[in-house]
Amino acid sequence: MNKKGFTLIELLVVIAIIGLLSTLAVVALGNARQKARDARRLSDLKQLQTALELYYTDNSAYPAGSGVTLGDANHVCLNSGGFTTTGCTSPYMGAVPSDPLSTQSYTYTLSASSSYSVTATLEGSMNGLSAGVTLSPSGIAD
Repeated sequence: MNKKGFTLIELLVVIAIIGLLSTLAVVALGNARQKARDARRLSDLKQLQTALELYYTDNSAYPAGSGVTLGDANHVCLNSGGFTTTGCTSPYMGAVPSDPLSTQSYTYTLSASSSYSVTATLEGSMNGLSAGVTLSPSGIAD
C-alpha cells in the first residue's frame, strides 16, 4: 500500500522550526523598537535645544523652572512666558515633546539664567551615549 503524507515527527519538526523563527523575529522587533525610541529621544532633545536657544535669543534668559517634567499636563508648550499650558501658538515650541515611554520623562532645570539642563534616559546605547543623558547649551552628553 502506497501512502502519501507527512509523518507526525516531520510535522513536529516543522512546527518547532517555525516557533523558533517566530521567537527570534519577536526579539529582533523588540530591539528595533528600543532603538527607535532612543532615536526619538535624541531628536526630541535637539528640538528642545533649538527652541530654548531661540527663547534665549529673544529673552536673554532661559525659561524659569526647576525639576519641570516636560510634556506633562502643566508644561505642554514653550511660549514667551516659558513652559505653560496656554498660549501654545508660539514661535518657540507649540508642543513640548514627552518621553516615548509613559514611565519615563524629560526633566528641565534652570541652572542659572544663562544655563539649563534637560535630562532623559536612554534604554540602550546610541551614538556613543548610554543610560542617562543631559542636554545643556553646549549639547547632549552622558
